[in-house]
Amino acid sequence: MKTFKILGALILLISMASFVGNTFAEKGYAIGDTAADFSLKNIDGKMVSLSDYSDAKGFLVIFTCNTCPYAVAYEDRIIELDAKYKSKGVPVIAINPNNPSAKPGDSFEKMKARAKEKGFTFPYLLDEGQKVYPQYGATRTPHVYLLEKTADGNVVKYIGAIDDNYQDASKVDETYVEDAVDAMLAGKEIKVTSTKAIGCTIKV
Repeated sequence: MKTFKILGALILLISMASFVGNTFAEKGYAIGDTAADFSLKNIDGKMVSLSDYSDAKGFLVIFTCNTCPYAVAYEDRIIELDAKYKSKGVPVIAINPNNPSAKPGDSFEKMKARAKEKGFTFPYLLDEGQKVYPQYGATRTPHVYLLEKTADGNVVKYIGAIDDNYQDASKVDETYVEDAVDAMLAGKEIKVTSTKAIGCTIKV
């Protein structure tokens, strides 16, 4: 009888753990969801929202930071994405999701310095209070969300990594983000809509 009680308790615990795990996994946006707008402070001190871009066809919302080696490795490629697609109506909107208290290198002042050093051509926003990244479900830096601007709002079309080789841009085989944006702009089906974001965990 005692054995059955123990087994029953174990089954209950496993079920609860599974429920919690599934609930966590379901947080954030999925493909096809409509992303809410936000208002975050840019490195120039001005507030930026997606609604500011009246002529945009979509957005590359990229959660990134100063301190993660993966994010740093992708900085030049993020600049290139903005250069390639901003003129086509799909600008990069970079957001630093890290808590500066936990990661001083990701402070607002350090963000301004890094953007100037690298010559960022896009907004670099601080997720002050860490309110936006949980809405998206971002877990890594970098973590990309391609949004398509529609009459019903900004629809999530792709989530994940920029490409398949963070170490060497010259050895990339799969350009996930470029393929997704090109397909979206052409009105075609995006073949790969989700990949695993490779990077550092967001610091809380």
